[in-house]
Amino acid sequence: MENLSSSPLTSGLNPFGGLCFPRGTALISNALLNKGTGYSERELDALGLRGLLPPRIFTMEEQVERALLNFRRKTDPLEKYIFLTTLQNRNETLFYRVVMDHADEMIPIIYTPTVGQACLEYGAIFRSPRGLFITIREKGRIAEILRHWPVADVRMIVVTDGERILGLGDLGALGMGIPIGKLSLYSACAGLHPSYCLPITLDVGTDNASLHKDPLYIGLNQKRVRGAEYDEFIEEFVTAVQAAYPKALLQWEDFGNSNAFRLLQNYRSRICSFNDDIQGTAAVALAGIMAAMRLNGGRLEEQKLLFLGAGEAGTGIADLYVAAAVAGGLSEREARARCWFVDSQGLVVRGRPGKLAHHKEPYAHDRAPLATLAEAVEAVRPTALIGVSGQPRTFTPEIIARMAQFNPRPIIFALSNPTSKAECTAEEAYRHSSGRAIFASGSPFPAVEFDGRTFVPGQGNNVYIFPGVGLGALFCESAQVTNGMFLTAARTLAGLVTAEDLAMGRVYPALTRIREVSLKIATAVAHEAYDAGLARVPRPADFEAAVRACMFEPVYRDYV
Repeated sequence: MENLSSSPLTSGLNPFGGLCFPRGTALISNALLNKGTGYSERELDALGLRGLLPPRIFTMEEQVERALLNFRRKTDPLEKYIFLTTLQNRNETLFYRVVMDHADEMIPIIYTPTVGQACLEYGAIFRSPRGLFITIREKGRIAEILRHWPVADVRMIVVTDGERILGLGDLGALGMGIPIGKLSLYSACAGLHPSYCLPITLDVGTDNASLHKDPLYIGLNQKRVRGAEYDEFIEEFVTAVQAAYPKALLQWEDFGNSNAFRLLQNYRSRICSFNDDIQGTAAVALAGIMAAMRLNGGRLEEQKLLFLGAGEAGTGIADLYVAAAVAGGLSEREARARCWFVDSQGLVVRGRPGKLAHHKEPYAHDRAPLATLAEAVEAVRPTALIGVSGQPRTFTPEIIARMAQFNPRPIIFALSNPTSKAECTAEEAYRHSSGRAIFASGSPFPAVEFDGRTFVPGQGNNVYIFPGVGLGALFCESAQVTNGMFLTAARTLAGLVTAEDLAMGRVYPALTRIREVSLKIATAVAHEAYDAGLARVPRPADFEAAVRACMFEPVYRDYV
């Protein structure tokens, strides 16, 4: 079985196309191979570096200290983001060492919540290209463009068309910050070697009128292409990826509702792929609910879920909840009856004026329409209130207090990203429930002091799920990524929440344990793939040891 921790770039091949290992400025310009001031005396002479670098040689530990010093001097999160992306573009090994050793400090910068602001300002802060921009103008030439990427053995692609970036809407080509950030987390959190990773933005235009007027916008200045032309473009893209990178996993990211469900359904059996907004979000939310059962003493099958927002995230969570509840003994009909939705038109019910989107139909129940979330809370009396709407402060003090009247320990998950879009803050959830809420959020919130207790809110971040799922699927070269794998991932994550976590009110493990979490999930997902007959390489004797051996560690290699 191949070792995914190794890099095809350190096998003696020059990524720029030659047969020799790069030397001199070509070497120190290659972020995947560059060591900065960390080359040995022998390497300085053998690789033509003498005089191109300062004379003092620094250990990686000393380089990390210098990077942290400069990072912490910056007070603005966006400036910290720019610093880290510049470091990544200069020295990837050092970048990943810094991120891994200080995960709880770095992940909120390279991903949520700061990545949202970075995407909004991506044109203004653009420094150097990373990944591939494939536009609708290149329709008919996608295979050619993929060949421009310098690495032939790509294993993980995160692709977006920028239509629904976090809770920020249509950002077009500015959405490239999301695939870059997700792939950084694959390497930092699950140990996939960065050389295997390729971020891609499919630029089909944008319907965001403000971007059409922005002189710094980096994408196509046109309205979005839709319909048959869009579908042909996606089909060409998937076909080209399969031909160029036959071992690659494709992660669909931040596509609009009108395309996300359809693309997942069309391609999930044709190419190893998944949609993190639908399936990853579902798994991390379900894991939080499972962990919450240890705090409120309930059973998963007894919960009644009310969602604010009926898009990819909400219906994805409901679908996975249904699968878990069915496994727990309910019929599918009974499980669906425990999931209710409020969208922009009010409570999702049968017979409501207007046509329901296809993905909402299974959760349209027989009852009178209601216009507001407050009315729905009163009528449904849910045990869990889950926000995936992108509408800030919609979990009002009155709604939170009412949830606490219905439930001794109400589950309140404000999962919308970034922080500015959260349905409520951690402080609001605890205060208005008299400290009884089981709270989680999509973006991080600080600890809350209330009534003599310190609550440490959990972050229901997909980073707990997708890196491990991806690594597990790649480890065994699974033909597909199934819903069963995400249910397995959710159960595994919930099982990793400790008694100490729960005592603080946290229903997720600390981010400092993210490599352990990813390892356990990858191992469980690989087991699932083998049991389902989807794995395409021999089954190892010791799963966890074999997966661990595949995980990239950011340490400098000796080149001579």
